[in-house]
Amino acid sequence: MNIAALDAPFWLMCAGYALAAAGVLGPSPKAARAMSAAGTVAGALAGLWLAGRVLGGGPMLAIDAPAILAAAGGLSFRLDPLGAVFLAITSAVAVPVAIYGYEYSAAFDGRYSARWSALQSGAFLLALSLVVCASSVLTFVLAWELMAVASGFLVITEHERPDSINGGLWYIVMAHLGLAALLAAFFLLGSGGAGAWSFEALRAGAGSLAPATRNAVFVLALVGFGSKAGLVPLHVWLPRAHPAAPSHVSALMSGVMVKLGIYGLLRVVLDILGGGPTWWGAAIVAAGAATALAGVLYALVEDDLKRLLAYSTVENVGLITLGIGAGFVFLSLGQPEAAALAFTAGLLHAVNHAAFKSLLFLGAGAVLHATGERDLNRLGGLIKRMPWTAAAFLVGALSIAALPPFNGFVSEWLLFQSFLPGVASPRASVAILLTLGVGALALTGGLAAATSVKAFGTGFLAMPRSPEAGRAHEAGWPMRAGMGILAVACPVLAVLSIPLLAVIAGAVGSLGRLPAPSGAASSWLVFETPQAMARMSPLAIVAVFAGVAVAAALVTGLRPRRRIDDTWGCGRIVHTPRMEYTSTAFAEPLRRIFGELYRPTEDLSVTVHAGSPYHISGITYRTAVHPWFERGLYGPLLRGVALAAGFVRRLQSGSINAYLAYIVLVLVMLLGMVIGF
Repeated sequence: MNIAALDAPFWLMCAGYALAAAGVLGPSPKAARAMSAAGTVAGALAGLWLAGRVLGGGPMLAIDAPAILAAAGGLSFRLDPLGAVFLAITSAVAVPVAIYGYEYSAAFDGRYSARWSALQSGAFLLALSLVVCASSVLTFVLAWELMAVASGFLVITEHERPDSINGGLWYIVMAHLGLAALLAAFFLLGSGGAGAWSFEALRAGAGSLAPATRNAVFVLALVGFGSKAGLVPLHVWLPRAHPAAPSHVSALMSGVMVKLGIYGLLRVVLDILGGGPTWWGAAIVAAGAATALAGVLYALVEDDLKRLLAYSTVENVGLITLGIGAGFVFLSLGQPEAAALAFTAGLLHAVNHAAFKSLLFLGAGAVLHATGERDLNRLGGLIKRMPWTAAAFLVGALSIAALPPFNGFVSEWLLFQSFLPGVASPRASVAILLTLGVGALALTGGLAAATSVKAFGTGFLAMPRSPEAGRAHEAGWPMRAGMGILAVACPVLAVLSIPLLAVIAGAVGSLGRLPAPSGAASSWLVFETPQAMARMSPLAIVAVFAGVAVAAALVTGLRPRRRIDDTWGCGRIVHTPRMEYTSTAFAEPLRRIFGELYRPTEDLSVTVHAGSPYHISGITYRTAVHPWFERGLYGPLLRGVALAAGFVRRLQSGSINAYLAYIVLVLVMLLGMVIGF
């Protein structure tokens, strides 16, 4: 092993996650959970140290271990600023998730093995960190596969539930289909070199690849990494696996893991291939727009809180992809400054989404922990019973709705601004494409705000709509601490967005083909886009909102009298939960507006009194939305696979004569091929 490999933060990071995995040897479930949490925090802090060192201009990670799997070229690790951004995301989210998970997973003691969960969690976090440090095909594929397998086992933690097994199967199948595409892409990339499989060698040989080969690599990379990121129509595993996994695992999968699909796309298409023709960027923009709109539309009509958040992750991955796609379009047009701004906007939204989406999944987990319910139609009134959780969830909801003064507003504003140079492009096709992209951003933003109102309003406000919600209790201190760290991070990331932009822009510029956006490091107070098209001061926005909040608190606090009374109910004296808006009712107007897209199934049944057919005793209305991707694409595909499997099964007749006949048939075919050649 190279002497330079003695890199303290890297090895401390690996040791921390190894300690977390060593919880499998814990003498008791509580000890296993404690080892898992302590090891994760230690590994994550070391990861932040390593990422901060690289992003701060310090020495980069460089480790080679040629003796390990020498026949396949050995292992190799490098950490450049692009990888350091994603390592920082992984490590920063892992700390609050570990603290939260120590208490949350205690509910599984006696039902599921805390020791095996510790092993899987440690392996998962180690794999997440090693993926962005890998600098050879072998190292990357091993870390990528470890990430898929470990997270797949975590998804099926509650293995007696059919939805957990179903979600795990969908996830594993889609993950390995994506891996097959990535292996093919790496094989084609390697065909341009001299058999070397390091990323440096692939980068050097990419220029000699034929245009058709480069196009094939791009398509395969988009499919392989898009499957992990959750791009439409490869997203179908996400609304199944995320709700099935334990909530702190869902936070890691949604806040961190899907971002590695974006990282892989940038690493292969931007870093190794160096960009490509305009249609590459156009394809990514189209995929991002479709993903964002499909995600938010299905989130809006979802009643299961965790499935709603999973679809919201699909939406936000679409927004990130829109920025990345615009960057590739500008790069192909010879506009490097506009490309750098778009890439930076996409990566900033990736950072912000990691904070507020992890927070929302932890909040949903606290609700599930307290009530046993995920159905928004059976929640309500939780703000009085779970005030800490309600406050944290509200911060996440306002952030994901892109409302100031929280971090989601800054990154979505920058995404809008990054598209504007393309709207005025002299190329009509580019102008139309990016104008439609702006429209997709605007529509997605409006629907996301409605979804946030629905999730918080029907879940936490009004009166409880079930006995379980009425008996809800606040989460313990470890869970509250995990949510609190992420809740504080949302406004802090907004305040620090300008220096954060400078760091991200430097990471983008480190790839050697792009300059830093001119406004990224212009001032700690004001960010100005290129050509002075727009400017914004996140600190001023936060200060104004903070001032208004303080003034409102002072005014209400100085009032000498308060009277507490029932909410006015339009003249009704007695209020019951049946009078409230439910999750389904809230989304019904928009469900009808977009009815041609949803194509919901509806069932209306009317029952009458036995003595008279004219007196109605009850009306029951049922409606369900089945995503058309599953009905139109995956349904026929699965039926075809089942039909082919049935045919293959018949070949295994158990007859020796039949098996000998198969052998003779194959030999005849092989002889025919040899003679033909």
